[in-house]
Amino acid sequence: MIFDEAVTSRPLEAIAIAEREAGNYECIVAAGGDGTVHEVVNGLMRAGGRAALAVIPLGSGDDFAKLLGTGTTIRTFDVGRIASGADVRYFANGMDIGFGAHGARNVGRVPRFLTGFGAYLGALVLTMVKYPLLKIHVRLDESPAFELITAMTAVMNGTTFGGSFRVCPDARPDDGLLDLMMVDAVGRLEILQLVPKILRGAHAGDPRLRMVRAKRMRIESAEPLLVETDGEIAFERANQLEIDLLPGALRVLA
Repeated sequence: MIFDEAVTSRPLEAIAIAEREAGNYECIVAAGGDGTVHEVVNGLMRAGGRAALAVIPLGSGDDFAKLLGTGTTIRTFDVGRIASGADVRYFANGMDIGFGAHGARNVGRVPRFLTGFGAYLGALVLTMVKYPLLKIHVRLDESPAFELITAMTAVMNGTTFGGSFRVCPDARPDDGLLDLMMVDAVGRLEILQLVPKILRGAHAGDPRLRMVRAKRMRIESAEPLLVETDGEIAFERANQLEIDLLPGALRVLA
């Protein structure tokens, strides 16, 4: 096997590398965590998705890697796309606003001795101190828009985020649909009650949340939204999000 190595030295550099090299290689391997995968996928999508993606999971959560097998077969996965004004980002695994997005930002604030799932639990504790309840307007596909006050709304292509939180356990990355979990305006005690259920993927049917599927959606908010995609902060002050799915846009080695 012949390969070339490229080492990143700054955030978002992998986007530029993947976009530049997508036409020169049959496969680009992301060696890192979900953030590295996120950047490589964004580069591949900007380049038209020509090269396949492979992953060597070296991160704390490696949620996208959980969707892959250990074989050498090329499969096609869907890719999520978010537009906020003129800015566009893609996601391989999922995105969210509210509690999860603030938790993703807080991961970088936990003590360094906490790693892996421990870092995510530390971030959860920090987020419990202060998290927003968001008043948003949502439109799913061609359905009428509705208003929601939410502690967290997640839009998933994969099943899991934060390493072990099975947010949408029935999601499939190749079914042409996005899976949503919309949590009501719950307080801290109710979040503590929901966390064990979400870890087990046993929260469907809980009256404090809704699980739905859609191909595209619009989310609007008078207050700026912090938006997390694949564990990375993609937008910090978004008032409108147009989210859709690109079916079969990503070739993966799985």
